[in-house]
Amino acid sequence: MTQIGRTPRPHRPADQRSYPNRRQIPVTAADLLDRAGALLADGHRLALIAAHDDLDSFRVVYLFMAGQPDRRVELILSTNHARPQIPSLAGLSFPAGRFERELSDLYGIEVLNHPLPRRLVLHQHWPTEWHPMRHDAGAAPAFGSPDEPYPFLTVAGPGVYEIPVGPIHAGLIEPGHFRFSVVGETILKLKARLWFTHKGIEKLAEGRLLADVLPLAERISGDTAVGHALAYCLAIEEARDWPVPDPASILRSVLLELERLYNHIADIGALCNDVGYGIINAHALRIREQLLRVNKEVTGHRLLRGAIVPGGVHLLALPDPALLSAIAADIQQVVDIALENSVVLDRMTNTAILSMEQAHDIGTLGYVARASGLRQDARLDHPITPATTAADLPDHSDGDVLARFLTRADEVQASVSLIIELLRTQPPRSADTPKPTWLQAGRSSGVGIVEGWRGTIAHRVEMAPDGTVSRLKIVDPSFFNWPALPVALADTIVPDFPLTNKSFNLSYAGNDL
Repeated sequence: MTQIGRTPRPHRPADQRSYPNRRQIPVTAADLLDRAGALLADGHRLALIAAHDDLDSFRVVYLFMAGQPDRRVELILSTNHARPQIPSLAGLSFPAGRFERELSDLYGIEVLNHPLPRRLVLHQHWPTEWHPMRHDAGAAPAFGSPDEPYPFLTVAGPGVYEIPVGPIHAGLIEPGHFRFSVVGETILKLKARLWFTHKGIEKLAEGRLLADVLPLAERISGDTAVGHALAYCLAIEEARDWPVPDPASILRSVLLELERLYNHIADIGALCNDVGYGIINAHALRIREQLLRVNKEVTGHRLLRGAIVPGGVHLLALPDPALLSAIAADIQQVVDIALENSVVLDRMTNTAILSMEQAHDIGTLGYVARASGLRQDARLDHPITPATTAADLPDHSDGDVLARFLTRADEVQASVSLIIELLRTQPPRSADTPKPTWLQAGRSSGVGIVEGWRGTIAHRVEMAPDGTVSRLKIVDPSFFNWPALPVALADTIVPDFPLTNKSFNLSYAGNDL
């Protein structure tokens, strides 16, 4: 967590430039709640909260977004550096409460009247008064024992017992601990404990050149290289007034859909495998391999790394529409066979229901939200090219495992149709705009919003006068969706946990930044 390559600079006022579709409004602690409440009532959602150590004060940026048309509003609150305090928005927004706990851990900012003011990111053995994102954090002091007990909520009563799972798992996944309180096989409560591998990616970005941060962005979550790389590049381009030609935006959208395809078919197979229908998983893996080979032909990398750069995109080839149509038909046949199996339907139907109200209150994103009836998608609300606003998105609302399965299956067909439509514009294999030769004085900021395959990704970047990154805030959709998993599992049975977990398929890496 040591700071790399950044020399402390004098404080500069928050950037007041006019950005496309983004307003910046300075607020005080006294009017923050009213301002935030008005935005939420107007249909905005809280996309991120980013803290900034400006040496003589802390600055907290609240990004609210709404779609159709694309609108973005930032409330900017400053607080004393010696004793930083901000009022809590947790009573207005559940995601706000989690962002506030995160900045309290990493920056030491006190959040007043927070309903759950205990740690979120830093585990119990981290030093209490050490906040690694501060400029004056210095080297890490001695850590305590990792065996210190975690204050899980204890559920008591006749016949209640606990089942601990993880943090080390049998599969090739990152660590996460799940504590079940159970009667018989019925789950009364599940608590997920994450952040076992907090990597300090946002700190690593500080003081680096734009090109040096891009590989970090591509590796935030390995299966979302396009989503995070594009969100980062969009943020940089907005910060630097860096125009991107329309063909580049079209090619970037094609790559986003290719990433959606290979991940969705993998999940379709894995869900069937979890109910004992292994042959469907075998076919899904066969199709996934086809798509990975398409990725390699298009970009030179099976996970689509290296194609998106600030200002443009560079491909080796365009995907073959006929091949993608054949793959889409193959996937549909696999899905149809799966849905004809009574065991698949019995295990998925009415299992782990997340209602529309619950999905909305928690702030869920992506296919988790859409399977519960929430019609939100950055391709429509915050498009990077107008062509994506015509995407034919699935319409499901039951909120169970089957709805999340069907949402993926329908999105596969929608993605292939969208790619073919985008390719009809006959874009070149490469398109870009050279890096601007000028650097604007003072701080500049940018926001990148992308509909990754799991849901909406947000990056907010601030640039230093020398052109390096002074702050990068990253939000993966898994940060929003992890709290929904325990809610959906209430009153289900323990054997349905693997199936439900896979129906959400949340990223540990994207969450444990």
